[in-house]
Amino acid sequence: MSESADGSAGLPQLRTIADYQFGSGAGAALFPPDESLTVKRTTSGRPQQIHAEAGRIVSFGTDGRFTLGLEGGRRLETALAHPAYRVVVDDESEPFVREEKNVFAKFVLEVGDEIRPGDEVLVVHERGELLAVGTARLDAGAIRDFETGMAVNVREGSSNGA
Repeated sequence: MSESADGSAGLPQLRTIADYQFGSGAGAALFPPDESLTVKRTTSGRPQQIHAEAGRIVSFGTDGRFTLGLEGGRRLETALAHPAYRVVVDDESEPFVREEKNVFAKFVLEVGDEIRPGDEVLVVHERGELLAVGTARLDAGAIRDFETGMAVNVREGSSNGA
């Protein structure tokens, strides 16, 4: 089931959830009021995915949290102050992350202080370029301190060099 969404199709509530999950301003960045978005819903009417022309912005889980698509990552990257919800890697990790390989703690250069296990994060190159989106497996302190272990389970990489 798919419908074209305007401000009355649940997007105000979705903006509020995004602000809660990622911080103030995230909802407007992900779902701008002046943009035509498509909300795919379950048969019961619950929002399942939100798409823009450029691609999937987010999926809305049954746990009430968003999982980011690469387009959602691009939107958050411009809206959130660095290093919020970012895991920063260098040239050594870049090709692997683009190919949707996971990020390991020993290769992380910088990490947003607010990150907790299960949070949706942006994986960015030290130059600031978005490489991928995924789910943090460790909190910010552990990512900084550990020499082993998976830091981010990468879901979608920007293999096209976008």
